[in-house]
Amino acid sequence: MRIEVGIPSQTLDLHDKNAVVRRYRISSAKNGVGQENGSFCTPLGRHIIRAKIGTDQPVNTVFVKRRPTGEIYTPEFAANFPRRDWILTRILWLSGCEPGFNRLGKVDTMRRYIYIHGTPDSVEMGKPGSIGCIRMRNQDLLELFDLVEAGTEVDIRNA
Repeated sequence: MRIEVGIPSQTLDLHDKNAVVRRYRISSAKNGVGQENGSFCTPLGRHIIRAKIGTDQPVNTVFVKRRPTGEIYTPEFAANFPRRDWILTRILWLSGCEPGFNRLGKVDTMRRYIYIHGTPDSVEMGKPGSIGCIRMRNQDLLELFDLVEAGTEVDIRNA
């Protein structure tokens, strides 16, 4: 299995050998693509899933710093935190594979805390809107999470 994220199409494709076996709509960074720490952009290039976080947590579990807070997202709960960037349900933590481009120094994807993660149902998919991560519908992410392993290749492309 391998994952290909298409920034222009705002899609995530799961490949098994050379065949696309799943396609999901996503939301990448509203600031576009970029490698620099602090840019709030989605990094390009070859990555791997370094860690899978959230196994067995309920749908809409709220994560802060990769830890479940014990809270469950609801629109009513969210009203108390209007500026929060919600990381929900599961996290696939990405690590860059290309030193100097998306790994190490000021361009390190993992140190930038770039994830594939769940998001509230009210967040529009198919349109950039995150602060760097790849957002997915919770149900889609649950399916993907069960289909991939740590070490799965992830290629983020802008073409």
